[in-house]
Amino acid sequence: MPLIATRGGLSALAFGMFAKKGGTTIIVSFTAGTGSWLCPTGVTAVDYLVVAGGGGGGTNAAGGGGAGGFRTGTGLSVTAGTSYTVTIGAGGASATSGTSSIFSTITSNGGGRGGGYNGPGPETGGSGGGGSSNAGQPGTPGISTGAAGNTPSTSPSQGSTGGNGGTFVTTNSGGGGGGASAVGAVGDGSGGGGAGGAGTASTLSGPSVTYSGGGGGGSYPPYSGGAGGSGGGGAGGATPAAVAGTANTGGGGGGGAAGGGSGATGGSGIVILSYVVPAASNILTFASTLTFIMPTNVASVDYLVVAGGGAGGARRGGGGGAGGFRTGTGLSVTAGASYTVTVGAGGAGSTAPTVGRGAAGSSSVFSTITSTGGGGGGGDAPGNIGGTGGSGGGASLSNNAEVGGAGNTPSTSPSQGNNGGDTTTASPYAGDGSGGNGGGGGAGAVGGNGLNTVSGNGGAGTASSLSGSSVTYAGGGGAGIFQAGTVGSGGSGGGGQGGNGSPNPSGTPGTAGTANRGSGGGGAGQLDGGGSPSFGTTNSGSGGSGIVILKIN
Repeated sequence: MPLIATRGGLSALAFGMFAKKGGTTIIVSFTAGTGSWLCPTGVTAVDYLVVAGGGGGGTNAAGGGGAGGFRTGTGLSVTAGTSYTVTIGAGGASATSGTSSIFSTITSNGGGRGGGYNGPGPETGGSGGGGSSNAGQPGTPGISTGAAGNTPSTSPSQGSTGGNGGTFVTTNSGGGGGGASAVGAVGDGSGGGGAGGAGTASTLSGPSVTYSGGGGGGSYPPYSGGAGGSGGGGAGGATPAAVAGTANTGGGGGGGAAGGGSGATGGSGIVILSYVVPAASNILTFASTLTFIMPTNVASVDYLVVAGGGAGGARRGGGGGAGGFRTGTGLSVTAGASYTVTVGAGGAGSTAPTVGRGAAGSSSVFSTITSTGGGGGGGDAPGNIGGTGGSGGGASLSNNAEVGGAGNTPSTSPSQGNNGGDTTTASPYAGDGSGGNGGGGGAGAVGGNGLNTVSGNGGAGTASSLSGSSVTYAGGGGAGIFQAGTVGSGGSGGGGQGGNGSPNPSGTPGTAGTANRGSGGGGAGQLDGGGSPSFGTTNSGSGGSGIVILKIN
């Protein structure tokens, strides 16, 4: 079975996995944001569909938005082990063009905006926007020409030209936006707004789906707005409001109705890849949130689910707690069922002069298994006590002893993590640098306690060999320190190191936990404020994002 890997902030849907002589075919769809695809071992080529975001419809007797560029092909060369950026284009808002979708060397350009009665005019793009009524010149006969598609030029063409707008004295109707396979229709007296150009069907995902339809042109009652083109194009406005393009089709938005109607938003784009992984691989690695269909004849999986780590606390901050770590064998699954995999983000580190507890990490989820995000490290009041979570955040020193956050919260068996470290009662303002803070808890050990001039280390993480090699995850973040005391080191498994207040006045910030390890961020240091309790702070480290790994049985 195959390796699926996705990274960054995008969302992906793996449509299915099919046995094929010599290997297994993977079909994966990316539906939002920007991230990357890690090319698996043994893969040298992919088939692809790259659809850009559709253009928004124009305003007032306006042209429909052009469809996002549509590009598809087979046998695109890729290199195993290389991380490829994947960008999903957004649909354009009213009177705004869509943005491009990109995979490797393939760029599909965003659809052009529809033209408006009072401007701006239509714009070129993957498919061009439709023209408005009368080229924006009220009371004067004229036609606004639809904008060109396939701009910049690709072969085969990525789209078509938008339709022209009707004359002011005849119809007050906009032209349809261009579609992947047809130009937009002209706005005219017999039919109102021009229909959006038709899109193009693809079977790369398995079933036949049509993408990149142009948006219909807007009109004026009693005429109707133009129909959206097949492939997610939105209808133009007349009496009802204009309709948005369908998400993840690249459809253009409908043009706004005469009398000041707003154009509708274009639909977002999509990227689909199909590739064959050589036989014998059965490890699925997920580094960002996605949904996939469990392969045929699979009844159980072994799993590792690690949540996002907590951020270190601000101003003499405790270390961030590691994300919850849960692993097991023989988890029952249903072949052919769709499973959502959620990969938790690490808590965001603080920026000076912010004080207080660090942000918690987010949970990671597969099926019935939830690993809870790590607790944020305690920070100077408010929030000296470390946050609870998969592993707890370390405490921040005050004039009283403070405790680290509780780990394994909520409780799981086996435990998903450990408590953060505590502090002593030494004054944080002593000139000798007293004021040790607690390290964040790790999957394998509690965070270290702070003592006098020494802050606690992050708790150790836990190793897993489910990926095929031994990797340690979920180390706690080290605690920061006042002035030039000894900072806490990050726990094994990617925990960030704590910061300190030396050299004054800049100090040293806490460092971030390692991405896709679920490790805690390092606590912030505290600067020497000349004896004042309102000492400055360095930045704290962000927690590391989580990961989900499945082994198909």
